[in-house]
Amino acid sequence: MDKKILILDIDGTLVNSKKEITPNTLEHLLKIQEMGHIVALASGRPYPGMKKYAEELQLDKFGGYAISFNGGRVINCATKEAVFEKKIPNSYAKIIYDYAVEHGIGMVTYKDNKVITGTEVDEYMQYEARLNWMPIEKVEDFIGFVDFDMVKCLLTADPKVAPEHEKALYDKLSPNLNVFRSEPYFIEITTQGVDKAESIDNLLKIIGISRENSICCGDGFNDLTMVKYGGVGVAMDNAQQIVKDNADYITASCDEDGIVEVINKFIL
Repeated sequence: MDKKILILDIDGTLVNSKKEITPNTLEHLLKIQEMGHIVALASGRPYPGMKKYAEELQLDKFGGYAISFNGGRVINCATKEAVFEKKIPNSYAKIIYDYAVEHGIGMVTYKDNKVITGTEVDEYMQYEARLNWMPIEKVEDFIGFVDFDMVKCLLTADPKVAPEHEKALYDKLSPNLNVFRSEPYFIEITTQGVDKAESIDNLLKIIGISRENSICCGDGFNDLTMVKYGGVGVAMDNAQQIVKDNADYITASCDEDGIVEVINKFIL
């Protein structure tokens, strides 16, 4: 048996629209790990927002991985150690923050299991904090407070204007930083060479599994690189159209146990 690694986005992929892993999906994911296959989660979320699902899947017991911040950090769930990490140089914090203030959009980063902002707290930040079970802390002197290299920063904007800010920030920060939307209202920024595919490639080299034995499943804009990278790239039926267009296989939606279909077809 060739050992496979199944890499799953969380929101809209692993979990259903209620943010739950269904019993059927959980049963199948535990079964393939008992057989010796590896499961990894790959999300734009910080690790605290992934921990609940990692624990449900028993990734610590089976030696699975959590790829957080869209690939900025990869955690070995058994040891809780980072096996890969890449950060935004601190000099960019002011550039990004000044842009957010000038254009009246939100900006957050992460420290000590908190969501940190210097802009007005908006509904999108509140959603990010709730999603990851992390409190929001608004600081008066954001640039003075953020005296560290960020793994990721997140800009929040109304979906109607987010595409133009995404383009403007890309023009300003590329090629040194990555700029992309993970949701219609989230603009994510990581350092060059950080995306889900890049981090998965590094992880596979560390654990000695070939790209051909990887199955990457996702639904959102930030899943596109890993869906294109995987030995089998899978889009959920609820995926963005561009993800479907670049997938090898389109499975059922996250509300119809699409991951079970993938496991039955490509692993069992």
